[in-house]
Amino acid sequence: MGYKSILTIVTDPKLSATQIDAAVALARREDAHLDILCLGIDRAQTGYYYAGATAALHQETFEYARAEAAEIENAVRARMASEEIRWAVDTVVTQIATLTEPVAVEARFSDLVVLPQPYGGKDQHDLEAVLEAALFDGRAPVLVLPPAGLSATPPQRIVIAWNQSDESLIAIRAALPILKAASIVNITVIDPPSHGPERSDPGGLLSQFLARHGVKTEVSVLAKTLPRVSEVLCRHARDIDADMIVMGGYGHSRFREAILGGATRDMLEIAQIPVLMAH
Repeated sequence: MGYKSILTIVTDPKLSATQIDAAVALARREDAHLDILCLGIDRAQTGYYYAGATAALHQETFEYARAEAAEIENAVRARMASEEIRWAVDTVVTQIATLTEPVAVEARFSDLVVLPQPYGGKDQHDLEAVLEAALFDGRAPVLVLPPAGLSATPPQRIVIAWNQSDESLIAIRAALPILKAASIVNITVIDPPSHGPERSDPGGLLSQFLARHGVKTEVSVLAKTLPRVSEVLCRHARDIDADMIVMGGYGHSRFREAILGGATRDMLEIAQIPVLMAH
């Protein structure tokens, strides 16, 4: 099992260098085909303008989105021209409200989607919409990159955020090619429940499952000593000098996480190393 189809989605040529470099490196390492989707996004919101202005305004914003898509495609083709890996570029112009469909179509037939971090204080709503479309509608695992990008070498120390959820297990299965290549995988359990199948051996069944795949594992059981689970995970990752975190994405609804927050959104705001997640 490996990654043979890798996808990355570019919405801004000025922000894409680190993202494309990481996707190219992964495709080369995995001998995979890299698909690059260039998105020109019409961000106009229908219904917010005076009568008679909507058609003209939408034509103008659509033309702007089309020009933006062409600019992104030209930048991507120039970047990829000297690469020896297998790659292809597809360009789509879409409204922000219909962005889900083109992203989902591409993501659905990809083994892994590589995207930049969507949060962290900047106005990057496009990236948030792309990430959620890939996870929820494309049903694809997503590797989320911090601003520093991806290390030149494969991750050797990986933290798995294990909470016995379906999302966590899906992410772990999706990450198996990376986990098998690591030197050590740390299964991290925070405040394990006192009842349930793993109450006497937190992380034990998962460790056994991974060991049968040749993954070298250890288990860390931690108390929630900080207000947010994401803070405990990130601190633990720093303490053991981890290169990557693997976790389930959006165990709660997107609406709840958007309004109240949650481990996924918190992690995407503060993580300083790559995070592989799936839903």
